[in-house]
Amino acid sequence: MIFETFLVSFFSYIAGSVPFGLILSKFFLSKDIRNVGSKNIGATNVLRAGNKFVAGLTLFMDIFKGFAPVIIVKFYFPNLIYLSALMAFLGHIFPIWLKFKGGKGVATYLGVIFALSLKLALLFCVSWILISFITKYSSLSSIISTLVIFLISFFESNFEINSFLFIVFVIILYTHRKNIVRLKNRTEDKIKL
Repeated sequence: MIFETFLVSFFSYIAGSVPFGLILSKFFLSKDIRNVGSKNIGATNVLRAGNKFVAGLTLFMDIFKGFAPVIIVKFYFPNLIYLSALMAFLGHIFPIWLKFKGGKGVATYLGVIFALSLKLALLFCVSWILISFITKYSSLSSIISTLVIFLISFFESNFEINSFLFIVFVIILYTHRKNIVRLKNRTEDKIKL
């Protein structure tokens, strides 16, 4: 069991830690995304670099790297699925390749949720789209949608997924702490599609 726990943790973390935003922006745009906009490696910041295709591809790959390890673990080690989910999510935020300075985790979180519950993933997407359409703030949409998913799950799911979703919500708040300050000061950048 100890070996399985280590294997799942390591595999999920490594999968989640691949910095696709940095790799794709360097390959397609010849830019280091860490020197652009918010200096974040996520899709929203890749969009700020001015290329919708690369931003979309980054979004897809960041979702996939959360989805893939959890689906694999769900098949082979179902009792360790929430460990896998958490490690993939943390891999994106604290990637070993970038001195543990990664993205904010939202796209990878969405991939994880797709692997855990299609219903919750679709509800997250609907919530995020509606809030972003109304407010034009990606950060606010991510924070509120993460909270919405936790609250929905809280009333109808099991303790394990509720605990995972609560931990993720707290981490999402942490990764968006600067955004929260900018939202409060009304200096946060709006989404420009």
